[in-house]
Amino acid sequence: MALPNKVKLLLDQAQQLDDYKGCMTYFYKWLNNQFSKQPVRLLIKARSEFIDTLLKKLFVQTGLSEFSQLALIGIGGYGRGELHPFSDIDFMLLTDGEPCDELRSALEIFVTYLWDLNLDIGHSVRTHEQVLEQKSKDVHFTTSLLESRLICGNLVEFERLKSHIVKTPIWRSDDFFIAKVKEQKLRRKKCHGTAYNLEPNIKENPGGLRDLQTIFWVAKKHFHAETLEELIGHGYLTHEEYQELMECLENLWNIRFALHLAAGRCENRLLFDYQPHAAELLGFGSEGKPSVERMMKRLFRIMSRVREMNQMLLAYFEQSILPDHDAHVVTPLDAHFERIGNKIRVKDPSAFFLRENLLVLFEHIADNTDITDIDPNTIRSVRQVRRRLLGDLQDYAACRDAFMRLLKHPNGMGRAFTLMHKHGIIAAYLPQWRSIFGQMQFDLFHAYTVDEHTHKLINNIHRYREKQRNKDFPICTEIMTRMDKPELLYLAAIFHDIAKGRGGDHSELGAVDATAFASMHKLTPSDAKLIAWLVQHHLLMSVTAQRKDINDQNVINEFASKVKNERQLDYLYCLTVADIRATNDNLWNDWKNILLRELYLQTQRALRLGLEHPMDMRDQIRDKKAQAMERLIEDGFIKEDIVNLWSRFKPNYFTSFSEELISWNSKHLLTSYSKEKSGVAVSEKPMQGGTQVFVYAPYEASLFAKLVSVIGSKKAQIQNAQVMTTKDGYVVFSFVILEVNGDAISGSRAKNLRRGLDSILVDPKKKIRLKKNRSQRFKDFNIKPKVIVRPHARDDRNLVEIQAVDIQGLLTKIAEVLQVHNLHIHAARITTVGERAEDFFVVSNEHYLALSEDEKTALHHSLMKKLNAESE
Repeated sequence: MALPNKVKLLLDQAQQLDDYKGCMTYFYKWLNNQFSKQPVRLLIKARSEFIDTLLKKLFVQTGLSEFSQLALIGIGGYGRGELHPFSDIDFMLLTDGEPCDELRSALEIFVTYLWDLNLDIGHSVRTHEQVLEQKSKDVHFTTSLLESRLICGNLVEFERLKSHIVKTPIWRSDDFFIAKVKEQKLRRKKCHGTAYNLEPNIKENPGGLRDLQTIFWVAKKHFHAETLEELIGHGYLTHEEYQELMECLENLWNIRFALHLAAGRCENRLLFDYQPHAAELLGFGSEGKPSVERMMKRLFRIMSRVREMNQMLLAYFEQSILPDHDAHVVTPLDAHFERIGNKIRVKDPSAFFLRENLLVLFEHIADNTDITDIDPNTIRSVRQVRRRLLGDLQDYAACRDAFMRLLKHPNGMGRAFTLMHKHGIIAAYLPQWRSIFGQMQFDLFHAYTVDEHTHKLINNIHRYREKQRNKDFPICTEIMTRMDKPELLYLAAIFHDIAKGRGGDHSELGAVDATAFASMHKLTPSDAKLIAWLVQHHLLMSVTAQRKDINDQNVINEFASKVKNERQLDYLYCLTVADIRATNDNLWNDWKNILLRELYLQTQRALRLGLEHPMDMRDQIRDKKAQAMERLIEDGFIKEDIVNLWSRFKPNYFTSFSEELISWNSKHLLTSYSKEKSGVAVSEKPMQGGTQVFVYAPYEASLFAKLVSVIGSKKAQIQNAQVMTTKDGYVVFSFVILEVNGDAISGSRAKNLRRGLDSILVDPKKKIRLKKNRSQRFKDFNIKPKVIVRPHARDDRNLVEIQAVDIQGLLTKIAEVLQVHNLHIHAARITTVGERAEDFFVVSNEHYLALSEDEKTALHHSLMKKLNAESE
């Protein structure tokens, strides 16, 4: 747009510094006033035109126009003719040779005048040779040259420069493309890979102005395009996509322009301090937080669209600029999808008429670790289908089935979920997710929007399964390896903050949403209760650990009474750790880690000492039996035989194992053993994070010690062990074991282990010797051994609690001591948590009575002596 006549007049009349300052003051007032009246593209062009006019006049006034070989060239954003109210003004003064003294003096006066006017300038004085030399070294400089334009001075010199740039293609298209993609990745890394920071950078964040500019730079370099519209003719953009890009650009310009006005300076971060004023300038109202929420949701939606189109177009450019023959090897995945290089591609967009294929797409990504992204044609198809959806994907039964398969898939909540979030499929599936998309959190505690925080939380949970995370979060890793239904934890994560922004208690509202989801997706009542409980109480552990004295046993008992049982404690602990770590990158620290860890361990101990509520287990037992029964009947077993078998087990058997393990154990009992026989089963493939070992035998006091000795002699590590007696005098042992390197045991190693365990059942007198060998893994831990012999809920038994550093053969040594004292083991709970072993045994003496004071003292002495000797 043309500059106002008064601005032109003031510039024309200006002679002194104060004249120019007065003119600039008037112009900025005019810009501010016109912001609500004129399209922003006209205003940024107006400021560029104002600076053009100012520089041209000062070029003459300072005597630079007398040097005929000199050209003043705008570069970067100024070269594009795009200047926001306080944007930097980048220009280059081009000469045909080294400047003489007179020229240097005039240049100094010119630049000083601009500084005195408080203009942010970036300038350089270069010869043609220096330009070409710098161009060969610096892709940033090359990029700025692509957008250069002559402001004033020698046109011939400028045309000569443009000719040199064309004739000396130092940066080829492929090199330039690689450099710009690398530059974009580094830029995004600095923004933590997300556009959804609560104080986003309008230029630098993923989906910001730089993403749009990167598209344009590559297009200009490779296709010599002067506008993005020309990409339509090259077949890279549709008319609709071009219009969408222009709409996004206009919106980002609007927000950046308002930010400059609110800050009164060049500022690209939309800081909390500027958000209310910017929202008011943009017409979102002056209501404070509600106005800011509306503005930020608009911004985050725009950034999401820009980021997606940036990915799609750069992928198209890559196919043209970097033809990779290996990437064109096509691997069919099913009737609708195929893998091409590291991307997944839909064979025919019509496949998405079956809406469940929008989710099957991500199932394939979960199945194939080689797939890291989505083919650009498929992104385009997904975008088109997503916009034409009527209703939510969860309304379709086939989509619900596919979504639950993803939740249960070991890799479903990793890269697959990240891409679902990135491409709007989770929002298309859950209507509540659309409500939290771009939802602000007005505190210094959170660093991300609600949806991005939730996404990061889910990623954190998924990473618990990774072996390299075992060192950082050993308890969470250990819990996840034995967790019967990880999908319930993921669902609790999805719903924990999903009601934020609605008003009311988001935890209670989220629990209602979670319950409705569970009903729609046909989860069992006990599973639905667990998810709803986790959502409703997801802040309980964090608040207790950080705001209460966890050294006060009353605090622990109160917390344990709310948690009710170990299963809920396990789920809540994993959720809490992941939640805090996803809140703010600077928030997680060793102190919080220790607090939560100690609260977990002390609560676990309290529950094991008798605070667990049996009545809360009834629903869980009923559901587990029903699901295990269904599995067994599908495998051909008779319901009456199953019921008769299960009648021999106590309730703790069903609360301790998942339905998968119950059905697996029962299958072996029904197939291989009778009531009079013993037997050993070793899983042929990993189950719940490790190799499962199941032993069933008549009760014999020394058997536990012998079994753990055999496992130790095979250099296997016991991660978890459980012992429980049946109603008819038998005993069940269940172990989760791993190789020393953390892998499951398989093949000949598993067969050898089974033979060793079988031999003990056949020959109870066989001696097993285990060499003392302290694990190097925990050599730096100096946990003091601790033994406590307590009364039990039953008058004829005692509870033995043992804490010690987890060393090789520890469980064997403990079992040997119990055997020496002729103790009967009625139940045991053995857990290895990182470097710490937490073992509980329910025992009686050889006469099936509670231990006397002398027996308790002797047992304590023997155990401490053995543990101290082993830890030295």
